[in-house]
Amino acid sequence: MSRTRWHLCALALVLSSAVLSTSLSADDWPQWMGPSRDNVWRESNLIERFPDGGPKIVWRTPVSGGYSGPAVAHSRVVVTDYLTQEDVNVENFQRKQFSGTERVHCLNELTGEVFWTHQYPVNYEISYPAGPRCTPVLTENFVYTLGAEGNLFCLNLQNGEVVWAKNFTEEYNVQTPLWGYAGHPLLDGDRLICIVGGNGTHAVAFHSQTGEELWRTRSSSQQGYSPPLIAELAGMRQLLLFQPSEVAAVNPENGESYWSIPYEATNGSTIMSPIVSGNFIYVGGYSNKNMLIKVSDDGRNAEVVWKDLPKQAVSPINVQPMRVDETILGFDQNGLLYGVDMMNGNRIWHTGELLNTDRPIGSGTAFFVRQEDRYWIFNELGELVIAKMSRDGYEEIDRAKVIDQTNTAFGRDVVWSMPAYANQRAYIRNGRECICVDLAK
Repeated sequence: MSRTRWHLCALALVLSSAVLSTSLSADDWPQWMGPSRDNVWRESNLIERFPDGGPKIVWRTPVSGGYSGPAVAHSRVVVTDYLTQEDVNVENFQRKQFSGTERVHCLNELTGEVFWTHQYPVNYEISYPAGPRCTPVLTENFVYTLGAEGNLFCLNLQNGEVVWAKNFTEEYNVQTPLWGYAGHPLLDGDRLICIVGGNGTHAVAFHSQTGEELWRTRSSSQQGYSPPLIAELAGMRQLLLFQPSEVAAVNPENGESYWSIPYEATNGSTIMSPIVSGNFIYVGGYSNKNMLIKVSDDGRNAEVVWKDLPKQAVSPINVQPMRVDETILGFDQNGLLYGVDMMNGNRIWHTGELLNTDRPIGSGTAFFVRQEDRYWIFNELGELVIAKMSRDGYEEIDRAKVIDQTNTAFGRDVVWSMPAYANQRAYIRNGRECICVDLAK
């Protein structure tokens, strides 16, 4: 082989290895909390600190109001919003009627260019009526979206055409929750599992390709806002449903009930998805509610270990807590971040540093994901924060302002939307735009 030809072959091998390495290290974010629905970002080669002036904004695409996070997969970014000419900044707990249009935007992941938009008229009668809450679910062929008033769509990912659709309030004769439908749908095989509400239809599974109802289970006068979760408990796959009157487990394949534990929510506020460790389950909610449950060895029964400990555990509002070993890391309703011992509920440490406060702040919000030995945190101030968290405490590494606050809550400006993390980038939205932030080293 000639020297020139040898060099060309070597160069081709290097380039192909680089392409293969990139494709293997890239990771999609196709649903709420990421590929495994666990708030873990499994990519590497990310910046250690932000450059002077903040990270590079790769693109900006205009959107309207909403709390739903973007989803990223198959070179697409999908985000939902609500377009209205009315002032949707209203006080909490109020139900006023607003007219507008919910929209689903499919963007080019590299450029932010809009590939297609699906839209439909919706009247809102919910508190915090800025827009949808639920992150889309993406597969190779489909995108599933759930709007704030219960409009469920399966759309063709390539062109936005409607494959099938449901209207929860009309088809199941239920009222929209006060703060809108917020239980992110869960895709399990060919089942799309949704929190619907009503008599015998708290959770309903639809065939992912046809929309046919496969099963329905449990009852609820109020849906709550907790997304469904599938976990292995006592060697069994169990679908955990956390609603205002109970914590229950059912068979995700057919909806058969396994066990239930009574729960008494304040204002119907069950928001977090349960946290599981072995055969133990933790749930908590507004008004300092907290509960640790133990599932029996046969998986068919459960009992309360402790509940409603005063000034202990964590009572989440907007932010899903995380478990690291036997420590829960989570935001309490008072807006402070806590490290909590899961087994006894003891608070180990707390901090207000994330929101630049040394005192409680109602429903203070910051969303976090784990990446290797650190966390990427997006707070309600529009800042992206790099930090380390463990049972020993919180250690901030760096932070940068990346997007404006476009909503108000409790008399302060906020941005309440969970980012997506994929392809060494963060995808973040507020009520005016969706941006792509480069975080590659």
